[in-house]
This record gives sequence, structure tokens and C-alpha cells, in this order.
Amino acid sequence: MADIRIKGRMVNAIRISLDTDDHDAIRQQLSPMLQKGFPPQIPAVIESSVDQELIALIQLLIDLNVQPLAVVEGILSEQARAIQFPVIPQDRQLQQIKATQEQVIETPAEEEAPAAEAAVVEAAPARISHVTSYHDEILRTGQCLVQNQGDIILKAGINSGSEVIASGNIHIYGSVRGRVIAGAGGNSSARIFCHSLEAELVSIAGTYCVADDIPPHVTKKPVHIYLNDNQELVFEALEF
Repeated sequence: MADIRIKGRMVNAIRISLDTDDHDAIRQQLSPMLQKGFPPQIPAVIESSVDQELIALIQLLIDLNVQPLAVVEGILSEQARAIQFPVIPQDRQLQQIKATQEQVIETPAEEEAPAAEAAVVEAAPARISHVTSYHDEILRTGQCLVQNQGDIILKAGINSGSEVIASGNIHIYGSVRGRVIAGAGGNSSARIFCHSLEAELVSIAGTYCVADDIPPHVTKKPVHIYLNDNQELVFEALEF
């Protein structure tokens, strides 16, 4: 038996795009974004439009409980290679579109303070706990629909070269010819449902399958996709 095996596994990472080298401003703006929608130690790829001290930037991200993975080929590449930090090529640019409609579920604010304290203690603001994005139109080549706080429901299909990403479940009532990524951020209980599976890639919580490896018995059929106890993708044909 071979001592080395290669397994397909997608790293759940975010991309941090920077247009400033002011690290105080980066800390101030980035910290609430990370606390709001991403788990601790989330891997991150760095993209910057301005030159800056890379080692200091990496340390800043580590301080913010982010795990830097690499920089995108560009202005920081020379510094990255000098310290043997990974550099990845620029990828195709997708147009991130807005969903037709969103349903937001908020966690109620904390209970009102006692009457004696009410005058000096402000009620905590409600916190968004789950968002469901609904989209009515077909997702076209070069378009991307992202929901980092919940589920996505598409009433139409998605074309080749398009992408759907959700931290939760994804439901697509049409043909799936692009990339479908559910459980982004590590939610292994997320599921994918689609009317006709012809995808370029499907992924749940980082475990992925490309088009050539999708079981032929579910191709172009209604499918339910989920992870089993061994964190393997299961493709279940749906009968109507």
C-alpha cells in the first residue's frame, strides 16, 4: 500500500481585498466584519492594490484570529516569495449579484434592563442569526451569488461559469451547470438540492466533487447531496 495518498478537499477560505496600507484602519474595519460572519481561525487569501509591509500585515491578521494562507499574484508577490509565503495566481473575476429578495431572522435584543437601570442602559441591538436569499432569475456565466449567513433558494438554474456559495443549504429549482458550494465556513450539516445536476463542481463544507467524478446515475436528474458520517459526499437521486 502506498505511503502517500492525495484526497480532494477544498479549503474554506475568504479573500481579504485591501485598498489601504493603514493597518490601524484595517484592524478597525475588518474586526467587526470577521466577528459578524466568520468562524475563528478562518483561512484567508490576501489581495492588495497598494504596496505594504507583508510581514506586519500577516501578523495583524493573526492577531484578528485569521489564518493567512497566501497572497494573490500582484503587488505583494515579491515580498511573499522573499519569505517563502505562498503566491497564488489571479482567478477569473465573477460579478457578485444581489438576490431578488432576502428574508432576515434576527435574534431578539436582550431582555429589558430593570426599571432602575433602564435610564442608563441601552437595549442591545438585535443580531442577524439567519438570512435566506431568494433569486428569481437564472444565474448567468460570470455571475456569483453569495450568502455568508444562511441559505440560498434559486427559482431558476445556473449556467456554466457561474457560482453559488452559501454558509447553509442551497436549493436550485432548475438545471445546475456551474459551481455549487454549500456549508461554506465548515457547516457539514448543509445540503444541496437541485432539479437537474450537470455541475462543474459541488462542495459541502470543503469536501468537493468535480464534474467528471459525479456519479453518472444522478446526472441530469433531481438530486439531494449531503455529507455522511465519514464526511463523504452522498448523491441521492430524488424520485417524484
